[in-house]
Amino acid sequence: MDFRIFTEPQQGATYTDLLRVAQTAEQAGYDAFFRSDHWLAMGDGDGRPGPTDAWVTLAALGRETERIRLGTLVTSATFRLPGPLAVAVAQADEMSGGRIEIGIGTGWFEAEHTAYGIPFPPLGERFEMLTEQLEILSGLWATPPDGRFDHRGRHYTLTGSPALPRPVQDAPPVIVGGTGARKTPALAARFASEFNVAFQRPDVVAAQFGRVREACSAAGRDPADLTYSVAQMLCLGKDDAAVARRAEAVGRDVAEVRENCLAGTPEEVVDQLGRWAERTGTTRVYLQILDLADLDHIEEFASLCL
Repeated sequence: MDFRIFTEPQQGATYTDLLRVAQTAEQAGYDAFFRSDHWLAMGDGDGRPGPTDAWVTLAALGRETERIRLGTLVTSATFRLPGPLAVAVAQADEMSGGRIEIGIGTGWFEAEHTAYGIPFPPLGERFEMLTEQLEILSGLWATPPDGRFDHRGRHYTLTGSPALPRPVQDAPPVIVGGTGARKTPALAARFASEFNVAFQRPDVVAAQFGRVREACSAAGRDPADLTYSVAQMLCLGKDDAAVARRAEAVGRDVAEVRENCLAGTPEEVVDQLGRWAERTGTTRVYLQILDLADLDHIEEFASLCL
């Protein structure tokens, strides 16, 4: 398994906070630093000092880190037009020396769209938008030098695009995820290099990974081409009291955290990871860190598993 740090800065974090976490993660040996792409706090927090833009953040981190990969889990297809999104991703990829990945989905949080004046069409239409955006991103990145890219769809039309700037990577890896039973696995089989399921039980994850593998086979693609990953909140402590303190620090009940998250003492967490790998075939874990001031949390897990 490889391990990535996953943050939720819409809950209240500055760029400086994220920089400290990313550099700590890099120094500790993690594979990647990822962040959500949200504009509004969820739950009881007020989100102060306010949201940070995901792609501005990742581009800046690309200049202030050296090795760690950087990406979104996940960018909403409703937030940006696909052409400008391709430009932003390619520029961030150049600024990082080819370390960018993009998770992309339909978007789901209607309140943040309302708060910032972003249209929020019905789910079926958002899924169409996501599909077209994946077609456009992959098409732009596959366009040969001096070529032109055209796309005519229901939601987007591109005519004679020079497909510039070019990313450093031939194409930044694309992450698709979710629990949709039919359309989501089919999209992953067409476009993704990684499939992710977030905050679900092992039986749900195993079933969805199975659907993705079936969709790959039906599309003539080797299911082993994809990386299969999960995201889980981390709540690690040297003893039960430390676990309870970390749960309380992020406003969560320790019993609920132990039931639903990657939580417990070092021995318990290692055991959970082993069961996840055995039951689901997971090879990558995104560790959701909610208390971004608790850098010791990141370092303690690294000393345990990296």
